[in-house]
Order: sequence, then C-alpha cells, then structure tokens
Amino acid sequence: MRDSPLNDESQSNREGYKTMNTFTTELTDVVATAAPGAQTTTEQPLRESVRHALDNYFAQLGGQQPSNLYDMVLEQIELPLLQKVMAFTGNNQSRAAKILGLSRGTLRKKLKVYDLL
Repeated sequence: MRDSPLNDESQSNREGYKTMNTFTTELTDVVATAAPGAQTTTEQPLRESVRHALDNYFAQLGGQQPSNLYDMVLEQIELPLLQKVMAFTGNNQSRAAKILGLSRGTLRKKLKVYDLL
C-alpha cells in the first residue's frame, strides 16, 4: 500500500482520512459503473464524476494538506477498472490487455500489484 495522501502529522489528520475515504468510495463507485460491461446508472461522463469527487474531496479537507493525490486517484481508478475488465473478459489476460491498450506483461504487473493474480 502506498503512503496516505495526507501528511501524517497528528491525530487531527483523522478527519482528513475520513475525507479521503469518502473521496475514494465515491471515485470507486464512479469507475465501477463506468467500466466495460457495467450497467451505467448515471448520465454523467466519467470525467465529470471524477471532477465532482475531487471537488468534494477538496471541500472536505478542513485545512489539511493533501499529498500523493495523483497516486491515490490512479489507485482508485485502476483497481476497479482492472477488476471490471478482467471480469468482462472472463480473466483472459490477452483480451484484457488489448481492451486496456496495455502489453500483457504490463497488465500482469498491475494485476500482481492489486493481488488480482
């Protein structure tokens, strides 16, 4: 697991962690409904849904300084994306790699990172 996107300075960060969890839950839900094979329940494009989740995240920081935000966002998008694509392809790594525009080797590395292999 990567470092938390909030600096670990004191117990006051607990509120920031709660905010991060709200963001990650929202973003995971967005990706899960927008991934291949999912039934889309919203008319909002993925980009707008991510923007909305980030707006909520920044609004709830309460003075906390985020860090590693880029990695946090990528993790939250990448895991459900990989899960959905692998399910869509019946765990066929070659098909999944082609759908994702990755080499099979790169896909395998990502699957290992998220314990999906």
